[in-house]
Amino acid sequence: MRIAITGGSGFVGSALVNYLLEQQHEVWIVTRSTGKVDADHPKLHVVTWEDLASKPERLEGVRAIVNLAGESINQRWSPEAKERILKSRLEAADRIAKVVRHLHNKPQVVVNASGISYYGNSETELFDEGSPGQASDFLSSVVDKWEKAADAIPAPRIIKLRVGLVLGNDGGAFPKMVMPYRFFVGGKVGSGKQWISWIHIDDIVRLIAFCMENEHIAGPVNAAAPEPVINDHFGRAISKALGRPHWFPVPSFMLKGVFGELSVLLLEGQRGIPRKALDSGFTFRYPTINEAMEELLGSS
Repeated sequence: MRIAITGGSGFVGSALVNYLLEQQHEVWIVTRSTGKVDADHPKLHVVTWEDLASKPERLEGVRAIVNLAGESINQRWSPEAKERILKSRLEAADRIAKVVRHLHNKPQVVVNASGISYYGNSETELFDEGSPGQASDFLSSVVDKWEKAADAIPAPRIIKLRVGLVLGNDGGAFPKMVMPYRFFVGGKVGSGKQWISWIHIDDIVRLIAFCMENEHIAGPVNAAAPEPVINDHFGRAISKALGRPHWFPVPSFMLKGVFGELSVLLLEGQRGIPRKALDSGFTFRYPTINEAMEELLGSS
């Protein structure tokens, strides 16, 4: 299959590119600069957004597009940063829509990254793909607008991948979350009761491929493991895998002082489950947090 990926040089994107190449797919990375990508593989190609603006036919024959592009949310949310975070996501979806409109043979599926924060924050509710969105805070509002922008892409099948916390050693927030435990000062964050919907990096790339290949899957898909955990249990799993203590709590006021509004990522959360993936027959390699931590940290 010929597949185009935006954000292909990022944490999840790089892992997805490697996985698809191993499966013998032809991969086109869409990026702002070709210098960011090492295209030393016979089935890997790189094209810039600027090239596509003038020659959208370069993606003629692409059967699937995966949109992972977007400014990182892991930064202090100043008004300017908030604008960049939202604008980058809306622009990427709009650019893809413009390219697809010019193609004679439309891609059969577009997988557009979204966020589990679509559902808002709660310590008591359980969310699946049928749960309503909240758009009650910055992140849930961004995701709501992001998904609406994806709906404008003229492809037969649109998948909105509501991604949880992706666990991997090569990027994302996970290495920073592990660091205190390596220095023997790990512990719960805030109350420790906030939910974390998480997914192992291997499982998210397999889930993306699964969604592309199964034609009956469309609309929202929660990209999260079947067993979300509260923050305290998440930390205890890190502690167990590393053989380090879980004892040094980080109070909420300290995080708010250091990170400002960004602290909501650590202090609040949602309990999302991947009902659509499970009902469709997807099998998680790492369904529990202890299995994921053992694979990622067991040999550390």
